[in-house]
Amino acid sequence: MVELVTVARDGDVLVIRLNRPEKKNAMTRVMYDAVIEAFAVADRDGAGAILIAGSGGSFMAGNDLADFLAATERPDDLSAFHFITGLARLETPLVAAVDGIAVGVGTTMLLHCDLVYAAPTALFRLPFVDLGLVPEAASSLLLPRRVGLAKASELLLLAEPFDADEGFRIGLVNAVVPADRLFAHALEQAKKLAAKPRQAIAATRRLMRGNQAEILAAMERESIAFREALASPAAKAAFSAFLSKSKPAA
Repeated sequence: MVELVTVARDGDVLVIRLNRPEKKNAMTRVMYDAVIEAFAVADRDGAGAILIAGSGGSFMAGNDLADFLAATERPDDLSAFHFITGLARLETPLVAAVDGIAVGVGTTMLLHCDLVYAAPTALFRLPFVDLGLVPEAASSLLLPRRVGLAKASELLLLAEPFDADEGFRIGLVNAVVPADRLFAHALEQAKKLAAKPRQAIAATRRLMRGNQAEILAAMERESIAFREALASPAAKAAFSAFLSKSKPAA
């Protein structure tokens, strides 16, 4: 059986690779649970950094909608939301190597990464409103802080895709790296982080990230609004259209 998420150590770096290329690494509950466990292992066992990457020329195509809708029937055990709060609580530095599409949580999770490197083929999109939903991962708080309110409004309200160069221009991406060197470059940077004094890295991350309780509170507000939006006619129509491979009704 193919592992949907592989986890391995490369020196002091814990490498997490999403391994569902035929679905562009769309996240299922099983995949979220594996990544959540990997985060816990990194924090518990003292990894110096985490590197997360995709496979098959994609980073992460957001949630697998069929799996996600099935999971919403268990609202107190929704792995996607546990993953999001895990990002806010993660103590180990997190580096991302983004190749190909990064949709929904595939983009919002980058706001919690310490370093983000993207191939020229990277394509980011925040399609929440087009699905009748609201943002998650505290992106309603963090994205305006990162890129300014005007740009955040454009990205979240118009929900149009943007490329790696734009991601770099607005400060979401640290550098655009040729696809054939992307993983090696991101791993090299992760190893640089892992080699630095751990306490100094941890303290600096806490100072830069600010009030964790504020971020978690934003996630909770988004979660409530997200669950309400899931029951809306617009969301139901959008999901139905997506799952049937047709366009949603106007």
